Amino acid sequence: MLVTTIGFSKKSLRSFATALQQHNVDRVIDTRLQNTSQLAGFAKKEDLSYVLELLNIDYLHELSLAPTEELLKAIKQKEIPWAEFEKIFVDLLAERKVEAKLDDWLGDKVPCFLCSEEKPHHCHRKLVVEYLKEFDNRIEIVHL
Repeated sequence: MLVTTIGFSKKSLRSFATALQQHNVDRVIDTRLQNTSQLAGFAKKEDLSYVLELLNIDYLHELSLAPTEELLKAIKQKEIPWAEFEKIFVDLLAERKVEAKLDDWLGDKVPCFLCSEEKPHHCHRKLVVEYLKEFDNRIEIVHL
């Protein structure tokens, strides 16, 4: 069961759309807390949902997969190290019981979990899919 992730930073709309199409993604799950910032460019909620509609890709915004405002601020301002962010965020996912929606998010779709970070190494989308994999070991994770 293929599950992908992607960040839109430093990507053109063409490379973003091509990556989704090459991996047969048919559902994008937006894991951002804020998805309406002008800085998001083509990934601003209304623009992104329109582009995905043209590509025949479903769009979901899932706030349950986003860090809290306080946690996001703490990591961005380097008030906490990555290891601490990771533990707090994974605990938050467990507290929210996000795994209960796993079947809804995956179903018969190839989902792609979206956030802004260019690379997944220090990004919460990586933590989300790794957490979900604990509940379904058939998940194969590919970072686009």
